Amino acid sequence: MADPFEVRMRFTSQLQHLNASVNSSQKAAHYALKYRDMDEDLHSCILEQLERNSMNNRANIMYFIEHLCDMAQRENHLNFVRMMQKDILMVVDAVAPSDGSGAANVKVVRRVLQGLQQKSILEPNTVTEIEDCLKERDTVAEHPALSPIDANAQREVSSNQTILAKTNGVSRPDKRQIEQRIEEDRERHKRLRESIWAIGAEGDEEFERLWDEVSDIGEDDYIAAEEDAVERRQAIEVE
Repeated sequence: MADPFEVRMRFTSQLQHLNASVNSSQKAAHYALKYRDMDEDLHSCILEQLERNSMNNRANIMYFIEHLCDMAQRENHLNFVRMMQKDILMVVDAVAPSDGSGAANVKVVRRVLQGLQQKSILEPNTVTEIEDCLKERDTVAEHPALSPIDANAQREVSSNQTILAKTNGVSRPDKRQIEQRIEEDRERHKRLRESIWAIGAEGDEEFERLWDEVSDIGEDDYIAAEEDAVERRQAIEVE
């Protein structure tokens, strides 16, 4: 039997190093399900990391939660799902706090909640109630750290004249965190565009899509076809 402390430490490390790639979330989800007998401890680990990590990392953990619940549901290990259903408000408060510090994460929360609702993990009324709370928190730009800094929001700290910029009383992330968030959002948007254009390899999905997009045949279509046929015959006679 694996050492519970070692399992927790490795899982914590995976959560801390999550990024925008699907692979990192799937890897952590597989690890959690591998040690499903410790599900309560691993769930508490998720909540703990949501409280301790940066807003960027909390967004990554939010996406991970959707992967974990989806995989747990498919593998019929519903304890992870039930615990997340019970603590979803706590999760949302950590990822997009009411103080405005996580305003850039509001869209992330909405996207994940919609995904969980589509997978029947969350009830529609639960998502609606949370959405009502999020409306009050979605008050700044997606990347508030890139917005202009109020002169009154700057102050000197210690002898090295360190400047701590704040927006709406919330500490701004450093340059590295800003660049990391922009890059991760770019990766997610790219993957989202790819998923929109993705077509299943099996069945007649592409045919059905094209058929729906094509208008009904009208008189103009027959006239155009006859004109094309005449042009082809004339071209053959010339040759």
